[in-house]
Amino acid sequence: MMEMVAGMCYILSMGKRFFSLRVFMAIIIFTLVVIPLGAQGFFSNISWLVEGSVFFFPEDNGTESDPMPVLPSLGMGASYGVIKDSKIGFSLELTLDFYWTNYGYSYTLNRAVPQAIENRSAQVLGFPLAIQAVGIYNVSSFAAIRAYTGPMADLRIVLLASDLRSDDKDDASKQTDSVRHYFWSKGRWFLPVAGLGTDFTLNSRFKLGVDFRVWMPMYKLWSGEDLPAIEGWRFGAGFRLTML
Repeated sequence: MMEMVAGMCYILSMGKRFFSLRVFMAIIIFTLVVIPLGAQGFFSNISWLVEGSVFFFPEDNGTESDPMPVLPSLGMGASYGVIKDSKIGFSLELTLDFYWTNYGYSYTLNRAVPQAIENRSAQVLGFPLAIQAVGIYNVSSFAAIRAYTGPMADLRIVLLASDLRSDDKDDASKQTDSVRHYFWSKGRWFLPVAGLGTDFTLNSRFKLGVDFRVWMPMYKLWSGEDLPAIEGWRFGAGFRLTML
């Protein structure tokens, strides 16, 4: 529990060092607070979302890491319909996902790398938080196609792995600190998202859809690292239940 609290405190302290993260959070607060105050019938235009996905984190680290993480994820969100009841619609979405995986730090590559459970040093709890602009094409009264994009911040809590042998803890603790610093430095938490989905109307209250997402490692433009082409990219596929 103390490690969890320490990890959360670290996130808050690191967040204060990044102006862009504060701007990102300000946009979310504006979306949640300011827009509703000026929107007539705001709550009648909100739909709630539940998501279940599989995330793929490709890597090209050779023998310095274990194979690509393939992670189950749960998510939730809210959608505000700006343009509705027409052939082409538009909405704004706020989504929050959750995943859990294991990492270590490669001092050869000078970066955090995914590890299998038997080799882990750090446990990473990820909370991808995104705000998305969504374009909707209503194919029929039964089916609709969605395309969306927007900024995403992966709010990662990095903890020392549990159940380590006592002779491994010192090295694992150092690696955990290095993993945490790596993820929260040079804007590596910023991964804009783009996606495509299809929704099918079940009844007047629910829609069920499929979703495909890709997250783009924008930090590679300024971090100055010599990274493999696939490093940092993420992909996701899953379902979405929309409650109208």
